[in-house]
Amino acid sequence: MNGRSNSPLALAAIATTAVLWGTTGTAATFSPGVGPLAAGAAALGIGGILQAVVALPELRRRFRELLGHRGLVVAGAVAVFTYPLAFYSSMHLAGVAVGTVVSLGSAPLFAGLIEWMTTGRAPSARWFASVVVGVVGAVLISTATAPTGAEGPGSTVPGLLLGLLAGASYAVYSWVASRLMGAGVGRGAAMGSVFGLGGVLLLPVLVVTGAPILDSVQNVAVAAYMALIPMFLGYVLFGYGLTRLRPSTATTVTLLEPAVAAALAVFVVGEQLSGAGWTGVALIGGSLVILGAPSPMRRGGRGGRRGGRDDAAPGPVGRPSRP
Repeated sequence: MNGRSNSPLALAAIATTAVLWGTTGTAATFSPGVGPLAAGAAALGIGGILQAVVALPELRRRFRELLGHRGLVVAGAVAVFTYPLAFYSSMHLAGVAVGTVVSLGSAPLFAGLIEWMTTGRAPSARWFASVVVGVVGAVLISTATAPTGAEGPGSTVPGLLLGLLAGASYAVYSWVASRLMGAGVGRGAAMGSVFGLGGVLLLPVLVVTGAPILDSVQNVAVAAYMALIPMFLGYVLFGYGLTRLRPSTATTVTLLEPAVAAALAVFVVGEQLSGAGWTGVALIGGSLVILGAPSPMRRGGRGGRRGGRDDAAPGPVGRPSRP
């Protein structure tokens, strides 16, 4: 089965991932005593190690292949280590809405830049249109939401810079996982190696900062939820999506996360969202429609070429092998 025939399912998998990730901000409000470093280390540290445990048989089978790509694996693991620490710290300093928007909104731009630099081919016009519409929507959500969680006026710039670091890290490990799968490494081995090693790197941070998690059963439950559902299950679905979508496309779909986070803030936490905020939610939905629309095809026989490069096609490193 070719990559294009599975692209709607892959888009659905990434969209589901974004929905799960969108619950983390609301979940974190139920454990206010846990700091951003502890929250990030617990969520992706435990979730990443679980990915490796589940993929252990495939990791053993693919060990020699992974060893041949050890530079990529290490780069991806460092990005996995960096992402949650930067992301949760960005939300802590600049506010949940602004931190989420900068981190998630910058990721597709970094992903597109990485692909451009490594392949020499710019992303399609449709991808650019989808990113512009989605980022505008995310910004509207940010400006329409009170900056809950912000430390103060002087913390905004550091929070924004950390958000950019998170977006770049997210783009890097997405590209690395896609590159490994495109090189013939199975999905389980690619995700398990990158996220497992990243999870191991996060364990010392969890040991040093994670004591407040054990202060109450509620804190433990929140940490367990974030590790098992948004991170472990979410990245299983994300890995599947990367077998059929380019990293720039996958990261663009996850712009759905700020919309989900805003809706949960309204209906669960009790925050208010203005008309501009709801407009932003609609724009993010529109960006996904643009991205998921079928590409026009030239008329011709069975072997005719497509009229343009498809954003939902496998990445430039080649068609991923069957996991």
